[in-house]
Amino acid sequence: MADTFTEKVIEDGPRKLVKSFAYTYVDTGQSAVLAIDVSGLNTRQDGTVCTNLRINKIWFSTIGLSLKILFDASTDTLAVELPSDYQGEFDFSSFGGLLNSAASPTGDIRFTTVGHGSGDTYTVVLECTKEY
Repeated sequence: MADTFTEKVIEDGPRKLVKSFAYTYVDTGQSAVLAIDVSGLNTRQDGTVCTNLRINKIWFSTIGLSLKILFDASTDTLAVELPSDYQGEFDFSSFGGLLNSAASPTGDIRFTTVGHGSGDTYTVVLECTKEY
């Protein structure tokens, strides 16, 4: 049996992206798994493509594992680590959100699980601002 990872786009508008993720560990774990690919997001009405994301808010629940949310770049950069056995939310919108300031950023977001064991899970909702 394999790990399960489901994702759902809640909103992909011209300015905001909201996406949910659910994961259950069985035998593999996640290592820099692509969670959001900016090249696949809706474009603005004029056809301009999204090139980067700012993380504004995170709602989450973790059971038995922690989750590293990474900004993808030539060397991935840690955006935030969600603690194990915890539920809560982070709101970074008061200062414009977390921005990928790494060298050669791609705009994508990746996930890595840490300390996972059989049956461990997470549920995450990310609200991001799209940049063009």
